[in-house]
Amino acid sequence: MTLTGKQKAALLLTSLDATTAAELLKGVDPRIVRELAVELSYLNASGYRNTTQIADVTQQFCRSLQKKPDFQFKNFLTEMLRSAVGEEPAKRIQHEIQDLLQKRDPFLAIRAADSQILATILQAEHPQAVAVVLSELPARKGSEVLGLLGEATRVAAIGRMTSIGSVTPEAKARIAQMACERLKSASKPEQAATTPQVRPEDALRKIAVIVRNLEKEIREGVLEAIQHKDKEAGAKISNLMVIWEDIPSIGDRSLQEALRGIDVQQLALALYEAPEEVARRMKACISERAAAMVDEEISLMSAPKKEDILQAREKIVATLREWNDKGELTFREE
Repeated sequence: MTLTGKQKAALLLTSLDATTAAELLKGVDPRIVRELAVELSYLNASGYRNTTQIADVTQQFCRSLQKKPDFQFKNFLTEMLRSAVGEEPAKRIQHEIQDLLQKRDPFLAIRAADSQILATILQAEHPQAVAVVLSELPARKGSEVLGLLGEATRVAAIGRMTSIGSVTPEAKARIAQMACERLKSASKPEQAATTPQVRPEDALRKIAVIVRNLEKEIREGVLEAIQHKDKEAGAKISNLMVIWEDIPSIGDRSLQEALRGIDVQQLALALYEAPEEVARRMKACISERAAAMVDEEISLMSAPKKEDILQAREKIVATLREWNDKGELTFREE
């Protein structure tokens, strides 16, 4: 998830005590305070407040959150709003928050539901509905739910996910409402509204990450079924399971092993003007001597061709895909 400026500001407030946060908000337009409170509530309800999704805000902030397992969100929000805008406006804002969250994202309650309960209610649903719900879950949770479904439902849903971009927001809203009603009957509340369209390439990438997180045996069966139904989509999903941008999230040991046979010159070419996070991660997984040689090679390069850089990166990604196919590539928790 890409955080907006307001969402980052809202998250930073949670690293402070409510009194300090309120002090910072004194004099701020009440409409801005209301918007920050809504963003903060949305991130908390979505589960992004304590996940690595917000690590980009700052590593220090992430660590401060991890040191607060007893953080009481409702108390914090109530005290912050009361101190910032007064008793009555604070009450109005809190009453409005839930409605605003429901209108913004109908899948909040679904994402918060237990994976086993979700699998149970989805098992008897139409594959298209199952596909839509899976596409709205975080990748790791989607993998859990997918693994709990029966084989026929699993394969049918994955097949439908390849064309998820054609599902209208209205249809998604109805599916979300259906799933929420099922959850409500299983002692889980909540909500429905509209949701944005998903681009086909984003949908395939989401499928790929979900499939990647499955047990090797199940993963191979799912890929085989997809390729049997749509060879082109199957090939794309297989490739999208590991891409260049995934390198920072690959486990230390498996990345070290995969990079062991990569030539220093190829590494240097691939890392020429690479994102800092990717370069730092790869250098940390090779020897100090090799990392120094890579830096030296890069310093001697004179504007290599873009296609050569991309080709070098693709060779490294191809190696990583081979390790993933063998079930020997691990990924950090998303």
